[in-house]
Amino acid sequence: MANTKPLSGYRVIELGQLLAGPFAGSLLAYFGAEVIKVEPPGGGDPLRNWRVLKDGTSLWWRSLGRNKKCITLDLKTDKGRELAGQLIDGADVLIENFRPGVMEKWGLGPERFKEPNPGLVYTRISGYGQTGPYAHKPGFASVCEGMSGFRYVNGFPGDAPVRPNLSIGDSIAGLHAAFGVALALLSRQSSGTGQVVDVALYEAMFNLLEGVVPEFDGAGVIREPSGTTVTGIVPTNTYRCADGKFVVIGGNGDSIFKRLMTTAGRPDMAEDPRMMDNTGRVQHEREIDDALSAWCRSSPSTDILQLLEGSRVPAGPIYNAADMLADPHFNERGLFEQVEINGEPLKIPAMIPKLSDTPGNTQWPGPEVGSHNVEVLGDLLGLDEASQQKLRDEGII
Repeated sequence: MANTKPLSGYRVIELGQLLAGPFAGSLLAYFGAEVIKVEPPGGGDPLRNWRVLKDGTSLWWRSLGRNKKCITLDLKTDKGRELAGQLIDGADVLIENFRPGVMEKWGLGPERFKEPNPGLVYTRISGYGQTGPYAHKPGFASVCEGMSGFRYVNGFPGDAPVRPNLSIGDSIAGLHAAFGVALALLSRQSSGTGQVVDVALYEAMFNLLEGVVPEFDGAGVIREPSGTTVTGIVPTNTYRCADGKFVVIGGNGDSIFKRLMTTAGRPDMAEDPRMMDNTGRVQHEREIDDALSAWCRSSPSTDILQLLEGSRVPAGPIYNAADMLADPHFNERGLFEQVEINGEPLKIPAMIPKLSDTPGNTQWPGPEVGSHNVEVLGDLLGLDEASQQKLRDEGII
């Protein structure tokens, strides 16, 4: 059917809480999968109460919980685990991000589903993976980012390593998990069987390290933190302008560098034979950065960017949320979707990638705890109202 989303027809059961697993579930739901999120009765996923709240619920949740059918099950009870197992028996994908061993302890490990559901893609997200001497350790993203090598190269020489003010380790792990699910579903088309997708937070961040490992193994070079620059690529830096705002300038191509320095009023440097290629510019990085810093300090950021755009030099501002929402390019590209929460509009970010023929979209924002109990437990598991009421009375849902 035309415009069917890529993952339409696939059912995903999302277990676990907070960010890595739920972000993977959000990506799959955005592109058409039926994602059933299982939360503990009462407060649900703790993320519902994190950061900025409105009407008692996190605004972040409205984005992260989009397109999901939310049900409650107490997985610490036999009956709760039994019902979860029944849901997984009828699913294409399971996403869980508990500490390794918890699912096996509950009788819901991969072996449990091999016979009743051989096509299941069993997706596991943890700090250090399902095997190895560190598998048992608690795996918060902040710690895993440090061990992965990612944190080491962030910050200024001599200072403590810096973290972005985002849960980047969780989000990157969620991206890898969604990618792993897609790969496993493709493989299933030929093999007919599912498999385990094992994603570790520290490994997801390790996957971003570019040449860090071969540079050390092949040349004994450890890449160090370099502040707002990138080691071995010059010039690419952030500069403060006369209006106090910052701009990012990437002038590291040979011809781009000439245009940049000419625009910055330094034709002498544009034609300096010492700086004709990146190797030479690396040797004279301080001289180049001092010249660009002085130039940027002399004019407002808008003037600097206008001049650089005219010279076809890659450059741009440092945006905050207000800047993004006001920017015509962000809006023309459809990066915001509007939902309604209790009758009030709320903008949440669209999700990428953009697909020309089968795009994803937000059908509904993150719903309330247990919003889909009746639909899922009744329609999928065949529990009548009396049975559901008994579960409510016993605190299982």
